[in-house]
Amino acid sequence: MFFDDWFGLVRVLIIGVLAYAALILWLRVSGKRTLSKWNAFDFVVTIALGSTLATVILSKDVAFAEGVFALGLLVGLQFVITWLSVRFDWAENLVKAQPTLLFDKGEFLSDAMKRQRVAEGEVRMAIRAEGIAAIEEIEAVVLETDGSFSVIKKSANDSRSALADVS
Repeated sequence: MFFDDWFGLVRVLIIGVLAYAALILWLRVSGKRTLSKWNAFDFVVTIALGSTLATVILSKDVAFAEGVFALGLLVGLQFVITWLSVRFDWAENLVKAQPTLLFDKGEFLSDAMKRQRVAEGEVRMAIRAEGIAAIEEIEAVVLETDGSFSVIKKSANDSRSALADVS
């Protein structure tokens, strides 16, 4: 079980290098969006790509051409979905969550925080990470679609235009 034969190792080496190169090529062709910060959709696609790559490398039942086609299919579907989501609201709503307001005008929004499973300490940590000591300087804190926090300082003109798409 520790070692079957040299052919298996040589096959993994050759197919691994070729499949990895094919995946890199597919990712370069598909553009920067494929490797952007992850939302749930991007996470699933990335896991599927990794699983497919591992299967192509390790399974003798999957031909190299089939594996490269499968990788291309996943990258192509991700490209189509992101292309649609940039152009159509229904597609964007299908793949991405809306950003959520967690702190607004000096108040923690506990209902929103409970829905998103975020503790007050995490919001305070995000504020500190921005180098801000006084919570009174903050207009809002938003949980973004990729799970990161955006901390918005109060503006001189009281504009909130950056929060237009936040629920």
